[in-house]
Amino acid sequence: MKHTLLLPSKYKMAGWIIFFPSFILGLYLIISDYEPSWLDVKMLSIFPGQILGAKEYFSMISVNLMNTIGGVLFIIACLLVGFSKEKNEDEFIAKIRLSSLLWAVLVNYTLLLLAFIFIYGTAFFTVMIYNMFTVLLIFIVRFNYILYKNAKSVSDEK
Repeated sequence: MKHTLLLPSKYKMAGWIIFFPSFILGLYLIISDYEPSWLDVKMLSIFPGQILGAKEYFSMISVNLMNTIGGVLFIIACLLVGFSKEKNEDEFIAKIRLSSLLWAVLVNYTLLLLAFIFIYGTAFFTVMIYNMFTVLLIFIVRFNYILYKNAKSVSDEK
């Protein structure tokens, strides 16, 4: 079975190597809100987000890149881990991959629905930021858990 949308399996290891430091960096940023001054730069912004007042498009703004670097690394790592082929990719793995992705989307949107009902104000904005990462994270956790559980049951049968 040919999976044209999946990356070669060698990218999975690179994804795991990026995943753990970026995950730890993300947790650290959540806890400490650390932004080193040497990462303060001017960047092009398509929509700088002027909520009140005149709206601008395509302007230079001053930002700290710490959160951007952490988020980009985490998303790249999750994409590499989640969408790289297994060494023995077959129809069963493809079925597990699809069911894990569907399960992750269902759980993510259930959590988002609960957030819409019970969380308001700036706390909701924070939940929406975390929500960007949860589909990939839930997918990776569930997919690898099912693979682990399946490998363990096969080894127990031998």
